[in-house]
Amino acid sequence: MIFGRLLAMPSVSEDLTARGLINQITDDALLELLDAGGVTLYAGFDPTAASLHVGHLLQLCTLRRLQLGGNRPIALAGGGTGMIGDPGGKSSERPLLSKEEIASNVMAIGEQMKRFLDFDAPSGANQALLLDNAAWLCDLTLLEFLRDIGKHFTVNQMVAKESVRSRLERPDQGISYTEFSYMLLQAYDFAQLNIDHGCTVQIGGSDQWGNITMGIDLVAKRTGEQAYGLTTPLATKADGTKFGKSEAGNERVWLDANRTSPYALYQFFLGVEDAMVDTYLRFFTFLSLEEIDALKVSTNDQPEKREAQRALAAAMIDLIHGPGARERAEEASSALFRGSVASLDEATLRDVVADVPTSSLERSDLDASPLLVDVLSEIGLVKSKSEARRAIEQGGVFVNDVLSEGVDATVSGNDLLFGEFVVVRRGKRSYHVICVS
Repeated sequence: MIFGRLLAMPSVSEDLTARGLINQITDDALLELLDAGGVTLYAGFDPTAASLHVGHLLQLCTLRRLQLGGNRPIALAGGGTGMIGDPGGKSSERPLLSKEEIASNVMAIGEQMKRFLDFDAPSGANQALLLDNAAWLCDLTLLEFLRDIGKHFTVNQMVAKESVRSRLERPDQGISYTEFSYMLLQAYDFAQLNIDHGCTVQIGGSDQWGNITMGIDLVAKRTGEQAYGLTTPLATKADGTKFGKSEAGNERVWLDANRTSPYALYQFFLGVEDAMVDTYLRFFTFLSLEEIDALKVSTNDQPEKREAQRALAAAMIDLIHGPGARERAEEASSALFRGSVASLDEATLRDVVADVPTSSLERSDLDASPLLVDVLSEIGLVKSKSEARRAIEQGGVFVNDVLSEGVDATVSGNDLLFGEFVVVRRGKRSYHVICVS
């Protein structure tokens, strides 16, 4: 990955503004500072899992933009605060993880951040840092916490924060003292980073505004320095719901290839709504504004081509997994479109299998060479055997891309791809993969 200072206009502040990345800012003077470069800033990441997900992309990409503009980003893993949990955006208390689980998660997400930020020494003054707030929070005693942090804030201030107030308004949920104290610990993070690294800026999503402003207050009270805050909009879908869940709505879309394959991630971005693709191109990609404007025109004029979605998907897989993974994902997507899945290599076929309906079949059942009519009905690709016969007679059923021409066709071990899969297709787009064990 090539890092360095942005070589062409627009300036950092112009780019952030044009991309719609500035939601709130504590002082307009911050924009001039960011344009000049040399600012040390940070964003926090909650290590509640061993992988980041697409909901983290906005802050990761914003940190990258700021580093490319000559500023020094700190990615702060919440190894300490992760043991408590941020109440912001949560309707209930989250499960607490062990120290060992959190430490393992911090290591895992640190590796993923290397795709976005330059942590290498040759970067000089804008070399990124990966820090863990467990380094100072886990040794903090209760008396030190009350003396050095708690005394600077009133309960009135804390209760007034939206993240707390929204929970207090729900008597069925409420908020524990554990989560109530989270904002004080995050404020302490900012003050500690200011003392240790000269950090003067915190960035985060708009739901972090209250926590950020408390951190600015604590920096001023403990060090006397001027600190700043900048929030980005929350990335949402067209209906206002959170961006980052699968189509089913109950599963995260992860940056770990073992959790969400590059092919599945490519399909996720390829499926973005027309109404949101321009916003996501501005938020997440490093395409020029001129390129994005051209893609917007294409979407308006010829939405069926989905050129903007393809550009978004390609840019994101390049960034997250690299060009090789993107090429395999594109090939798999193209194979599905043109009906040539059987031509894929084993690794790419496995990516496809992970994203289309599948059924399991015993090898002994396949040895009996069952009729394709029976198989189609059993795997649910048709509603009945009579519908299966009609589909075959009408020339609409393919086994490993080969047209089945008679109702007496069978499926056998000779049809196995890589000794394990049979790909059945009805029509142009209805795929089903039989996994044989």
